[in-house]
Amino acid sequence: MSGTHDSGSADTGGTESSGTDGYGTKDGDGTKKDLGTKDLGAPGRGKAPRGAGRAGTARRTATRTGQYAALLGYLVFLAFPFLWLISTAFKPPRELGSMHPTWIPEAPTLENFHRAFAQQPLPAAAGNSLLAAAVSALIAIVLATPMAYVLGRYRNRLSRAATGWVVISQAFPLVLVIIPLFLILKGLHLVDSRIGLIMVYVVWSLPFALWMLTGYVRSIPPELEEAAAVDGAGRLRTLVSVTAPLLAPGIVATALFSFITAWNEFFFALVLLKSPEKQTLPVVLTHFLGAEGVADLGPLAAAALLATLPSLLLFAVIQRRITGGMLAGAVKS
Repeated sequence: MSGTHDSGSADTGGTESSGTDGYGTKDGDGTKKDLGTKDLGAPGRGKAPRGAGRAGTARRTATRTGQYAALLGYLVFLAFPFLWLISTAFKPPRELGSMHPTWIPEAPTLENFHRAFAQQPLPAAAGNSLLAAAVSALIAIVLATPMAYVLGRYRNRLSRAATGWVVISQAFPLVLVIIPLFLILKGLHLVDSRIGLIMVYVVWSLPFALWMLTGYVRSIPPELEEAAAVDGAGRLRTLVSVTAPLLAPGIVATALFSFITAWNEFFFALVLLKSPEKQTLPVVLTHFLGAEGVADLGPLAAAALLATLPSLLLFAVIQRRITGGMLAGAVKS
């Protein structure tokens, strides 16, 4: 009996010391390694061929390079008119009439800006545009925010129909609505009035603001409001303390787009405003065109540059806050 036990012990010890059996090897912790699949590189279960990995990397690199090239081309396409406008605004009359235009003015001058301010009332026109754009954007946001919350939270046939009508209304051309609007404002004695123009801007920007804010409301999880209600917060407290901070980036972005739309609008202001002292900046820019359609190019470029800068500066100041607010709202618990 003792001999048999010694023999079995010896056999077991020999097996453990060699670390092999009929199928593979064992590590020090007793884990078996499959020599047939991993170490020997069995077909179908081993590593991918080196050529396939390099081909995949090359395809990803080519795709990424193409994306960056397309983005660069798009940026150049967008920046070209603005850069040319800057160059034209600082060129003297001799360079503006040259047969060989240059990107960088050879003799930069501020003469075009002086002539632009001398020929047209640019500060008054800019004030009219600022008043109409700021007030209309504010009113549109105040009206659109509660409506967007209702459309975003309470989904039914009526809300879907309202959202569809809002989207369809954006396809209406301006020419289709200008005559009814003119007749309505004439009946209200608001033609050639800043108040009438502001009302038109509010009506025109309200569908877009409502559509944008509805998307922002739907992106806010309703579970946050439910959790606040469980904690004892009322409906008003929930809206002010939970929903409003998360919706603030969307409100700012929508207000910015509404402001820029009204600031750059031309057709309504041209038809509805007749008094020179009430005209907006885009309408005043057309006064740099002569009777025969010949443009006074230098002052026109200078005035157009001044008209473009406010919206660019406003977006540059606010866009970081918009991005930061959206990221902050995404991680709130």
